[in-house]
This record gives sequence, structure tokens and C-alpha cells, in this order.
Amino acid sequence: MSLQIGPFTLSSPVVLAPMAGVTDQPFRLLCKRLGAGLVVAEMLTSDTRLWNTRKSQLRLIHQDEPEPRSVQIAGTEPAQMAQAAQLCVERGAQIVDINMGCPAKKVCKKAAGSALLKDEVLVQSILEAVVTAVNVPVTLKIRTGWSPDQRNGVTIAKIAEDCGVQALAVHGRTRACAYKGEVEYDTIAMIKEAVSIPIIANGDITTPERAKQVMDYTQADGIMIGRAAQGNPWLFREIQHYLETGETLPKASYKEVTAVILEHLNRLHSFYGDYMGVRIARKHLGWYVQHLPMGAQFKSRFNQLDFASEQYASAQEYFAHLIEGEVMAA
Repeated sequence: MSLQIGPFTLSSPVVLAPMAGVTDQPFRLLCKRLGAGLVVAEMLTSDTRLWNTRKSQLRLIHQDEPEPRSVQIAGTEPAQMAQAAQLCVERGAQIVDINMGCPAKKVCKKAAGSALLKDEVLVQSILEAVVTAVNVPVTLKIRTGWSPDQRNGVTIAKIAEDCGVQALAVHGRTRACAYKGEVEYDTIAMIKEAVSIPIIANGDITTPERAKQVMDYTQADGIMIGRAAQGNPWLFREIQHYLETGETLPKASYKEVTAVILEHLNRLHSFYGDYMGVRIARKHLGWYVQHLPMGAQFKSRFNQLDFASEQYASAQEYFAHLIEGEVMAA
């Protein structure tokens, strides 16, 4: 199975969602290697005057990443969004994704993210401006609407298609729902029926079986994985395999888990430097070990460490015990 976005044929229809503070370059490279067909970089503000911060500068690094490189921007001013898109393309972006799906208060209070869904005229102006400004595919991420009684996702999808957007990711909740309550996939199915551009379904897809159910129910062309990938980058290949064969891949062995985590640690320390890398590694290690034996105790010890070499040695020691136990149980 594959997914087509503009000139790009993705090797897998399973996409890593952009998540601020999570989908940095080290994590994107890992998810891509473990089966994601497309990985989307962390959201960037369209106000390029704010790009001089260390955080934004790191989000603008895309060299040595596998193609196609997708970068997400957020904002409310059509001309500003167009300029940001152009600058992203100059810096290596091959797909520009527009955020109209983020429910975070600090984004929505600026009328960006999913707050834009309230204003269909502005949505059209932004999409037209960005599509006209760049010569790469423009994609869009939305929710099903602003609130449960204002589900205008189908209307937004038609506007997007008319403006030249080349793929649409839809989270099965409204802005008002944030991440709470049940996801509903009916609106995604209606959107898929209403437009001919590729539709990527998103929202609470945590297992290969769930991915298949959602694709069958909505007839979506792809699946987008967000929070479920935190601490579980193997989910991409598991979903791809299940979609292709109907068979469940065995879970990664502790030996492979160890190798991936040590690789991730190395990339984080190298990318961010010792000080920031050590602190960001704590978050990722917490996700990796949350369901593993003695994971809470290990996480508590790990979070006290202040040097990259200590973190690496601590992770090696912890996983050596797990591997030993796995071998003895075999």
C-alpha cells in the first residue's frame, strides 16, 4: 500500500503527525527508518521574525533527511503564511503543511490552528495564498469542525480541494473537544466521499487493528499517528505490515528496543548538545519505559542524571537486565 501526495509516492500510507516538542529531527529520522511513509516536522509560526530563537532554528534543520521533507506552518495572515511557506521551501521543505487542526489554547487564542475553522473565508484566503506562493505540494491538517454542532469539515475540505491543496489530514474531533471524548470517524468518511484528494485519517489510532478498522470505515487513503508513536516508533511498521498482510508482527525484542533507544539518545545528545539533549531525552525515555518492567523506578533514576554519558550508561544497564531476563525466559 502507498499514498500519493503530488509527485511523491510514499512507501507507506502511515504518516507521523507533527507534534510540537516531539517530532524533532532525531525522532523523525527514527520513525522514518521504522516504517513511516512520511514524517512531518514540528509546527513553525508563520511570523518569521520569531524564527531567530534557538527553538525555531532547530525546527528549521532538514538536511540529511529522507525525502519528501514536510514542514508545517501555522498562522492567520495569508501574506505572512505565503512568505513563511516560501522560506521553508528555500530551506529544503518539499511539502508545506498548514495547521488548522491544533486545539492548543495558546495557538487558538491567536485565532490560528483549529480556530481558523470558524472563518471559512479566511481559510480560503490562506490556502490560495500559500498554494500560489510555492511550487511544492501544499497539504492541510484540520479537525472535523469548530464544535460538535458546527462540524464544517466537509465544507473546509471542498475549499481546500478547490484551492489546490493536494492532501488533507483530518482529526476525528472538533476544536471544542480538544483530545477528550470519543473520536468520530463519520465526518472523515463524509469528507472522503466529498472530495477526490487523498484523505489521511487521524485520532486515537493506537494499534494495527484500529488502523485497519479506521481505513475500512472511512475509506481514507492513509493513517496519521500522533501520540501513540511516543515511545513506540515501531508502530509504523506494525501498521504497514498489518494493512498489507492482515498479520500481526511480533513485538520488537528487548535487544532491538535497546538498540533503537540508544540510537535515539545519541541523536538527541548530538542534535541538541549535552544540556538540552539530556533534558529532552528524559521525556522520550519516560515514554519508552512506561510499560516496561521496573520502568517507573528506572525513569525516576534516569531523570536525576545530568550528563549524556550517564544517561547512555544507565539505559545500557537497565536494558541489559531486561535482555537477560528475556533470554532466560526463552
